[in-house]
Amino acid sequence: MTVARRPGAGAARVLAPIVVGAVVLGLWQLVVTVGGVDDYLLPRPAAILAVVAEIAPSMLSAGAITGLNALLGLVVGAAIGILAALAASSIRVIDNMIAPIVTALAVIPIVALAPVLNTMFGADSQFGRQAVAGLAAFVPVFINTLRGLRQTLPVHRDLMRAYAAGSSQVMRAVTLPTAAPFVFTGIRIASSLAVISALVAEYFGGPRGGLGGLISTSAASSAYARAWAYVLAAIVLGLAFYLATLAIERLALRRRS
Repeated sequence: MTVARRPGAGAARVLAPIVVGAVVLGLWQLVVTVGGVDDYLLPRPAAILAVVAEIAPSMLSAGAITGLNALLGLVVGAAIGILAALAASSIRVIDNMIAPIVTALAVIPIVALAPVLNTMFGADSQFGRQAVAGLAAFVPVFINTLRGLRQTLPVHRDLMRAYAAGSSQVMRAVTLPTAAPFVFTGIRIASSLAVISALVAEYFGGPRGGLGGLISTSAASSAYARAWAYVLAAIVLGLAFYLATLAIERLALRRRS
């Protein structure tokens, strides 16, 4: 049974965060202007927006570089995470082998790993950033997928086998559909982590064209409004990744139902 939506519910969901954002920006502008806060501590929103208009092409090109690194890391990390979870859910020995590796990967600090990878693969390579994003994406996808694969009730598997269904048929008809919401939850979490990891990795060597490198360079040269403009671009990029994965999840689950 479907529940009828109230008229205007969709518009309210869109307008609510916009109104909150406008109020926050207004209070920010008021506090900085009236309180006389120095620009190096917190630039005025008006100054940041003025810089955004000036450097929009640079923001787009830098966002494309960071976005590509995050996307490649997300896709590869998520694919490996799903495959590893399938293997771990099927073979106990593999599960026992992978568990400590995933635990170790989950606690590796990006600020320590990024400069090592950038040094290993050279100053002109983006692979270090992509690898960091991939490692960050792998962990939540693996954990959520493995949990989803273990949600299938034994009675459902037994029922399928009673109808002479093979292991692959049980996997396609019961196990994977049950695990799908968990898989997409892991990918949604991983999408934000991939962007953050790619940004942080750009601080530590390698090509300087991405958003993380430009934020660092702008702050080091005391161009604080410019640095905040690139931070704004990074926020938009992260939201775009999250909304894209959310849309894919809803489309896939709607088709399944």
